[in-house]
Amino acid sequence: MKRPAASIVAAPALSRRRFVQGLAAGGVLLSLPPYARAAAATAGTHVGSAVVLRGTEFNLEIGESPVNFTGSPRMATTVNGSLPAPTLRWREGDTVTLRVKNRLAEATSIHWHGLILPFQMDGVPGLSFAGIAPGHTFTYRFKVQQSGTYWYHSHAGMQEATGVYGAIIIDPAQPDSLRFDREHVIQLSDWTDENPMRVLEKLKMRGDYYNHSQPTAVDFFQDVSRLGLKAAVDKRKMWNEMRMNPTDLADLSADVLTYLMNGVTPAGNWTGSFKPGERIRLRFINGAANTFYDVRIPGLPLTVVQADGVNVEPVTVDEFRFGPGETYDVLVKPQDDAYTVFAQAMDRTGYARGTLATHEGLVAAVPALDSVEWLTMADMMGAMSGGGMAGMDHSGTAAMAGMNHGSMPASRASTQVRHAKTEYGASTDMRVDMPRTDLSDPGIGLRNNGRRVLTLADLHTIGGPMDSRGAEREVELHLTGNMERYTWSFDGVEYGHSTPVHFRYGERLRVILQNDTMMTHPMHLHGMWSELESPDGQFQIRRHTIPVQSAQRISFLVTADALGRWAWHCHLMLHMDSGMFREVVVA
Repeated sequence: MKRPAASIVAAPALSRRRFVQGLAAGGVLLSLPPYARAAAATAGTHVGSAVVLRGTEFNLEIGESPVNFTGSPRMATTVNGSLPAPTLRWREGDTVTLRVKNRLAEATSIHWHGLILPFQMDGVPGLSFAGIAPGHTFTYRFKVQQSGTYWYHSHAGMQEATGVYGAIIIDPAQPDSLRFDREHVIQLSDWTDENPMRVLEKLKMRGDYYNHSQPTAVDFFQDVSRLGLKAAVDKRKMWNEMRMNPTDLADLSADVLTYLMNGVTPAGNWTGSFKPGERIRLRFINGAANTFYDVRIPGLPLTVVQADGVNVEPVTVDEFRFGPGETYDVLVKPQDDAYTVFAQAMDRTGYARGTLATHEGLVAAVPALDSVEWLTMADMMGAMSGGGMAGMDHSGTAAMAGMNHGSMPASRASTQVRHAKTEYGASTDMRVDMPRTDLSDPGIGLRNNGRRVLTLADLHTIGGPMDSRGAEREVELHLTGNMERYTWSFDGVEYGHSTPVHFRYGERLRVILQNDTMMTHPMHLHGMWSELESPDGQFQIRRHTIPVQSAQRISFLVTADALGRWAWHCHLMLHMDSGMFREVVVA
C-alpha cells in the first residue's frame, strides 16, 4: 500500500510508557471539515470522537487527516475527518443509501461487517465490486434486515489499520426487548505509527519480531526450582526442537501498537457518563486490526445480552475475550462514582482504557496487566486424556502418552482428522492430529484467574437456529501457517494460489474448521450466518465471526441463502493479507 511520506518517517525515541499510554490529547489534529461539522450540528450526539449520524441517507468521504497518538505526527485514513468513523444509526426494515466518495490517491471501499445484504453491496474489491477509484463515488443501497450492534470498515489495502472503521447501531423494528436507561458504544482498536506494510515486511523477515516476552534464563532457573533440572532442560529442548515459541500469543505488541478506546489513548481516558442506579448498555466492538482484547470493569459484573448483534440468553461474567470483528453487548448497573473500563491485549504488553463516571474528570484505579502465560502442549498439540486440558501444567509440560482419539467428545461433525496433501508444504509448520473440541476453555491467559470469564459454551442464541434442517454435506478446512515464513492459509494454500469454495444455493451444510496453528483466529464468513454447534452437535449460537483457538476443532451450520461471491477470512489483518482468505461462491 502506497502511503505519503509523512506516515513512514522514523519516529523519535519515546519512552515505552509514553508510547503505550499515548498522549492525553492524542487523536485527529485538525478540526472537522465543513461537511462533518454540518453532520455534527444536525446529529448533536457524540461517541468518543465519533459523530452519530441517523436516518436513511448518508454522505461519507474517505480521505486523510493528520493524527498524533504517541508524540509523533502521522497521517490516518479517515471517514469525514473522524477516527473512529461516524457512528451510523439505522432502523430495522428501512432501506439505507450511503454515498461514499474517495478522496484518497488509491482505491478504497467499505464493508458492512455482519450485515445480510446483496453481495454487490458487501464492499470487497475484486469480489463484490471493483472498489472505489480515486475521485469517484460509489452508492451503497440495501434494506436493513436485522438489528443490534455491528460495524463497518475498509476492505481495501491496510486502510482498516490506518483508521477506516466505525460503529453501526440498528434499532429493532419492534420495541427493544432489552431494558436500559443509557447506552455507550465502546469501540476498541489499535494504532501503529509505522507503515503497516513495513510492519508486515519485518514479520516476513522474522515472525517473532515484535515479541519481547521470549523465554529467558530467569524462566529456566524458575523451572529448575519448580520442576527439577532434568525436566527444565527437557522442556527447553522440546520447544527448541519444535522451533516454536511458547509466548507467541500475538504478532504485534505494544512495542509497535497503541491501544485505543473510541479513538482515545489510555492516557486520554475516554469517559462515558451515567447516573448511579441506571442500567447502562455498553456496546463493545473490536475494530482492531491485530489485537484480541480481554475486557473487564473491576467491581462491576457484566451481563452479556448480545453477541455479534444477536440477542443471547443473559449470562453474567467478570470478563470476556473478543477478537477483531466480534461484538458483545453487556448490561451494567454502576453504583459508585467511577469505574475503569479495562481492555488488556491478549499478549499482556498493553491495554486500552476508559472510565464510566458520574461526571468528567473522575477516575478509578487502573489494574496492573496480568502476567504472560506460556502456551501449553494442549494449546499446541490438542486433546489430552479427558478431551480437554487435563494433564497440563502452567509451564506447558505434559505427559504425551495421555493423548488418544477415544477420549474426544462425540459430535455430529466428524472428529476423524484428515490433513489435505497441501498441508505438507512450505506454508505449514504444524499439524494437529488430536484437536480439542470443547467450547468451555476461555483461552490462554484467562484460565483459573479467579474471575468469571465468558466462554463460547456460555452463549446461547435466543430462539434457536434460523433453519431447522440438518446438514446435507460437510466442508472441512484447516487453518494453517508458518511463523518463520509468516505465511497464513487454508489447508496450506494461500489465497493467491487457492480456488473458490462452492456452496449450492439453498443447501444446509456443516462447516468444520480445525486450527493447526499456535494462534487464535477470528474467522469471518461474509453474507451468511454461522450457527455454531456444541461438541455433541447441539445448536449453540449464531455468529458472523467465530474465534477458533489453537489446536481446536469447531463446527457450525450454514444455510447458503445468499447468491454471489463472498469473502471468508481471518480478521487479523496481517493474517488475511498474508493468505488466510478464501472466496466462497454461492450458486
